[in-house]
Amino acid sequence: MTGASVNLPEADTDIIAHGADIAAALRAIVPDGVVSDSAGLAAFDGDALTAYRQKPLVTVLPRSAEQVAAVLAYASAHGVPIVPRGAGTSLSGGALPRADGILLSLTRMNRIREIDLENRCVVTEPGVTNLAITRAVEASGFYYAPDPSSQIACTIGGNVAENSGGLHCLKYGLTTNNLLGVELVLATGERLRLGGKAPGAGGLDLLGVVAGSEGLLGVVVEATLRLLPKPPCTRTLLAAFASVPAAGQCVADIIAAGLVPAAMEFMDGRCIAAVEAHCAPGYPRGAEGVLIIDADGLAAEVDHAIVRIAEIARANGATVTEAREEADRARLWAGRKAAFPAMGRLAPDMLCMDGTIPRRALPVVLARMTAMAEDYKLGFCNVFHAGDGNLHPLIIFDVMKPGELERAEAFGAAILRLCVEVGGVLTGEHGVGVEKRDLMPAMFTDADLAQQQRLKCAFDGARLLNPGKVFPTLSACVEGGHMHVKDGRLPFAALPRF
Repeated sequence: MTGASVNLPEADTDIIAHGADIAAALRAIVPDGVVSDSAGLAAFDGDALTAYRQKPLVTVLPRSAEQVAAVLAYASAHGVPIVPRGAGTSLSGGALPRADGILLSLTRMNRIREIDLENRCVVTEPGVTNLAITRAVEASGFYYAPDPSSQIACTIGGNVAENSGGLHCLKYGLTTNNLLGVELVLATGERLRLGGKAPGAGGLDLLGVVAGSEGLLGVVVEATLRLLPKPPCTRTLLAAFASVPAAGQCVADIIAAGLVPAAMEFMDGRCIAAVEAHCAPGYPRGAEGVLIIDADGLAAEVDHAIVRIAEIARANGATVTEAREEADRARLWAGRKAAFPAMGRLAPDMLCMDGTIPRRALPVVLARMTAMAEDYKLGFCNVFHAGDGNLHPLIIFDVMKPGELERAEAFGAAILRLCVEVGGVLTGEHGVGVEKRDLMPAMFTDADLAQQQRLKCAFDGARLLNPGKVFPTLSACVEGGHMHVKDGRLPFAALPRF
């Protein structure tokens, strides 16, 4: 594996030695969907966290929930780790394969099973892309709210695993706020339904536990998603600032005024220049920072919000313009969504960090990140979901230059520790994966992590689902007193317990 500081648990050489037998067994389950040759496996050797690569032992591409259940039952019976994968767009290494594991790619489960406009929901398989949901219902006046920048490629199963958000999650929430139900295959191959078309079921919020569980608890084979009616009116402002802290203060002032824009995105001057060179959306090149702000809803409330937001931005020294035509709006947002690929014009490699902070801390955090860049002698650009304080600093480097990857990793870790220091959290929407795994103790106590591991043990007592991710160390479940309870019945129920 490339990279100096992130490693997966040591591979089981006995499992690797039986790789051919495992591939043969999987072909009996999925005859047309097993990849086991070295050249074919190279296509599955990582995800969008490109600094780390590892070929899987074998890749299997099921077409149905029945095949997924059979694969997991086989893996459980033979003690083989499973790494679930959607489109491979994870930026935290959540789908990084294991040399001794089965990579379970769900991209062939790509059918929308039901569109139910009366109940404002859609039932879909996990391999359907995020954008395809909106495309399927937009002619009827509906859309699916979570819209990560990778929405043209990322899949619903991956969105559930990472609790993805996007540009408009400030007003409409993350995946967990738009997920009504799932069918889940557990590590043993058992199938479990949580939630459904009617929200608000009683009892434990297990659906909330599954959203953002990064493939450690089960494999989602069906999701029921909430649809929203398209707002009758949307207006977009572009506010250009002479300093980054002024933009940060503007964000804090807008939220403090009780305004909730549909989206409020920030880019700094270096990012603006790169995006302009990449796709020319019309951003002001001399600005040190811009905010792109959407207000949507009924026309009267949108008109009021736009006036107030423009007043606050100008009070913070901004030059404010409005996109008058739909094509102008589309161009502004296309530039924002092109920010990540535009970094290729600055350096061959990039780490996209993902931490969340209280909005009031934006000015001080932006200033301290600039000072850190000097210390680590690396360039970086600031792109983030300003409204909810979800930072995405883009650290640019050249992996071919000695020491730059290690300095980029250290710079990224320092940024995430800063997020925790000011009262924020390690991740907003990209998950922990392998990228932030070793930083978990910066945010959680030993007792916190032990409690989280007990939850994993309740779903996956053999620890076969995506091991090596999220937890810095994963203890054997028996050490925590794990006990398998099926259908509400304890084993040896008459045995006295303490």
